[in-house]
Amino acid sequence: MSYFEKIDMAREILELPKEANLREIEKAYRKKVLEFHPDRKRGQKHKECRKEMVQVNKAYQIIRDYIREYRFSFKKEEVEKHNPTRDMTRFGKDWLREGR
Repeated sequence: MSYFEKIDMAREILELPKEANLREIEKAYRKKVLEFHPDRKRGQKHKECRKEMVQVNKAYQIIRDYIREYRFSFKKEEVEKHNPTRDMTRFGKDWLREGR
């Protein structure tokens, strides 16, 4: 299995889209933990959930390891490209009120 396939499988286990930020990854992981944590189930479900939790934890670790090794760019062009307020500032300080 290639490195990409391993990461893609982990992404699918956590039900992540093809692109996600750290907040979304953590939210998806917490959702899976709440769904499959064995302390929340009894009997046969307990055993099944334990197996699922092992997969969820392994998938999360694979994604976290990938993120830990990812090189972030702090170049001005890259920072501005990922600025969440970029579109608003692109059109001026008062772009919503113009034209009224």
